[in-house]
Amino acid sequence: MFDYKYDDLMNPTLKALKELGGSASNDEIIEKLIEVLSLSEEEIEDIHKGSTTKLEYRGAWARTYLKKAGYITNSKRGVWAITEKGNATTSVNKDNVKNIVKINYTNSAMSDEEGIGEVIENNEIEEFTWQNDVLEVIKAITPEQFEKLCQRMLRELGFTNVFVTGKSHDGGIDGKGILKIGGVISFHTAFQAKRYAGTVSASIIRDFRGAMMGRADKGLVITTGTFSREARKEAQRDGATPIDLIDGNDLAERLKELSLGIEVEMVEKVHVDGQWFKNI
Repeated sequence: MFDYKYDDLMNPTLKALKELGGSASNDEIIEKLIEVLSLSEEEIEDIHKGSTTKLEYRGAWARTYLKKAGYITNSKRGVWAITEKGNATTSVNKDNVKNIVKINYTNSAMSDEEGIGEVIENNEIEEFTWQNDVLEVIKAITPEQFEKLCQRMLRELGFTNVFVTGKSHDGGIDGKGILKIGGVISFHTAFQAKRYAGTVSASIIRDFRGAMMGRADKGLVITTGTFSREARKEAQRDGATPIDLIDGNDLAERLKELSLGIEVEMVEKVHVDGQWFKNI
């Protein structure tokens, strides 16, 4: 079980960013945290909810608190970087960080079973909430409907000649499609759609690769669950046909970008400048 709380991850997160050269993506930070904390596979794969692990969820809260306290910042592209204040700090006092956030963000509220103070304007954590909602809906549809959803998504992403094999499940292949790059180079891709609540193991990736050998240039596995660390390594193993992976959170993001079953409502915020009226 993953026993680290979000505030336990504050200093390891700072250390990870410094070891990564001062900036890194979410995935790079997670990989470095695994190394820094010497986490076991059981700890790494311990699920918080949906396809989000406790490490990912609590790591997101740690980054949010460090950001609100001024130690790190992030760009619209999801790259985190250490600030001047963070660079000048060798270690933070987690209680001081929490107090800084509490004082400066008075709209904070206690949230969920983790007992984490939810910070206003916390877009990263909100994402986990809507993604889980999407995945719960998808898990309620039939396996055949999920295959059709994957087919539609791949078409929207630019694949052509996309078809599903149906109940025959062609040796583990649920469908195929062609992706043309630059209108010149074509990749024949086989995909497997796993409407899955748990973790996809490395053995599933190996079996899928065996089924697609000699029949496709690339492979793609799409799941509502998550992939084990060993599965991710197996998918990109040197000398083997590469297989791309889309886990539950990635699937939700793609569906959102393509507006497939997800609508984003933009809320207008109106600010009245009282001083302007006084000075008229």
